Amino acid sequence: MPIDFTNTLVVGISSRALFDLEEENKIFEEQGVVAFREFQKQHETTILKKGTGFHIVKALLNLNKFAIDDKRLVEVIVMSKNSPETGLRVLNSIIQYELDITRSAFTGGEPLYDYIDAFSVDLFLSKDEEDVQKVIDSNSASAAFNL
Repeated sequence: MPIDFTNTLVVGISSRALFDLEEENKIFEEQGVVAFREFQKQHETTILKKGTGFHIVKALLNLNKFAIDDKRLVEVIVMSKNSPETGLRVLNSIIQYELDITRSAFTGGEPLYDYIDAFSVDLFLSKDEEDVQKVIDSNSASAAFNL
């Protein structure tokens, strides 16, 4: 049975907004996907530093402590252009920081905005201006922010 998010704020956040992935992004842009994948594989167990959106996500997830009848007030989905295998480091960091995030989308290089409707995202947070603008242009999310 699908989960009902009717009265839940669903926040989609890019992995680069949740965690500091600037070094990794630079490798991707300057050296390409092969070098990026190798770097991620070599650092799979290295926990990522907190990104610009980390604290807002943590605060939003803390609202669930006030949920009635175990109905979540906030659901956060990590959205990443990483492939599932290169996204393992992101998942390890989520566990390490004890973030109550249970859903993720690793698109393997595909734009994140294509997944907004599928995950019923109300608010999209990203560091990628193009993704933010496409979400705004599609009218899929009620708000989108470039962190």
